[in-house]
Amino acid sequence: MLPNFIEDAGLGDVRVIASDMDCTLLADDGTMPPHMAERIRALDAAGVTFCAASGRPSYTLAEMFPGLEDHMAFMSDNGAAIRCRGELVYTSLIPVGEYRRMIEFTLADGRGCPTVCGIEACFVRSCDRVYDEYFRTFYKRIVYMDDLTTLDRDVNKYTVFFPRSDSEEVYRDLYRDAWSGSYSVTAAGRMWIDMMNPGVNKGTGLIRLCGHLGVDVRDACALGDTYNDVEMLETAGHGYVVANAEEHMRAHAGWLAPSNNDRGVASVIDAVLAAGRRDA
Repeated sequence: MLPNFIEDAGLGDVRVIASDMDCTLLADDGTMPPHMAERIRALDAAGVTFCAASGRPSYTLAEMFPGLEDHMAFMSDNGAAIRCRGELVYTSLIPVGEYRRMIEFTLADGRGCPTVCGIEACFVRSCDRVYDEYFRTFYKRIVYMDDLTTLDRDVNKYTVFFPRSDSEEVYRDLYRDAWSGSYSVTAAGRMWIDMMNPGVNKGTGLIRLCGHLGVDVRDACALGDTYNDVEMLETAGHGYVVANAEEHMRAHAGWLAPSNNDRGVASVIDAVLAAGRRDA
């Protein structure tokens, strides 16, 4: 059984807090904990960087944290792009020919809907517009196209949406063996498979962010709940899995944080701030 995060004796040493969004920071109803803006500003003032670490694109994350871009970091597209206090720190583009090959692979399989994550917008087939309301939870800018295989734009993540919630099975049956030798491939919950350039994941993203900040990754805290958080939880010196995560995720963390609905990320932030005041 994992110990409660409050038993982590190194809370006062934390200089980066990287949190997944869905089912980690966000409650099941999609809301953030109250007073998150105040918490993020307090962390910034205390010399601690809060990072939203998500499969979402950076423009969506920026809209979710209005007015805070200069006080925090965004690790978007599962680490394929990193912004810190308004500065672009890292981006990794997938070659045009390669993401077209991914699109064709998805279309041939027939079980998923290709969504191509560009730097400025997400590109989706016109026939998948029926899912528009759900897509806009993640992609605030969508361009619908009749033929995605003609796309020629800067792209840093390729994502497949599975409306039947079978992404984990399809990942194991098909995508893992077909692509993991040449790309970073992960099941992002039950409805998505994400593909990024090799070496791109939330763990390497955390390393890059810490390097930019001059922070030892041992002084980073990561919070997550599902497969695409594994590398980040294992990389951080303080890996916290939220209580609502599936049981298998606990093998990748050192401590247990309260659930998303119990506002576990806010509890961790408050504990880090309190520990910093005690150590001052």
